[in-house]
Amino acid sequence: MTKITSKEHLRDVYPPALGRSVDKQMTCLDVHCRKFISLSPFVILATKGADNLGDATPRGGEPGFVHAESDGAVLIPDWPGNNRLDTLENIIEDPGIGLLFLIPGVKETLRINGTADIVIDDATRHLFETRGKHPRSVIRIHINEVYLHCAKALMRSHLWEDTARIDRGELPTMGQMINDQTQTSNAPEGQMEMENRYEEVLY
Repeated sequence: MTKITSKEHLRDVYPPALGRSVDKQMTCLDVHCRKFISLSPFVILATKGADNLGDATPRGGEPGFVHAESDGAVLIPDWPGNNRLDTLENIIEDPGIGLLFLIPGVKETLRINGTADIVIDDATRHLFETRGKHPRSVIRIHINEVYLHCAKALMRSHLWEDTARIDRGELPTMGQMINDQTQTSNAPEGQMEMENRYEEVLY
């Protein structure tokens, strides 16, 4: 198997980036980026930990759950989850972070690269008050690069098309898969039972 081991070899295989693919990159949010973030209910956070492994985690909420603090920074609330804290621990080890925003029905995505810190002051947490609840912390991302990403990946995947939807029954329930992976013999939690339990703790 032949591997690429240098940037020079990589550029021998791929042509250079030209035109809009380079020119579109900015160092801060503009009106279009702000609008995109305000309509997005879903973002993927990519970080790297002390083990030198990359980690990507999904975050979701009502459209606009991520706030543009300024043209140079965005805020993401950290609501209660499974308490693994992979992303937060990674940020402490290495503040570099990448974000990928998606909007259902829109084939373009928005990418932000920068550095992150974890904020716990009341004034910032209270910006995200939901039904009287506040996140334990807020991730602030200081923007170094931001740009719109073309539609090719979502066009290839047909992600937003009804014909591409997979029946949930194509997979075992989450409870069954976890039981198999952890070699648990107890009766697995049903899919609807699990989703209903999640609904009770969502903010």
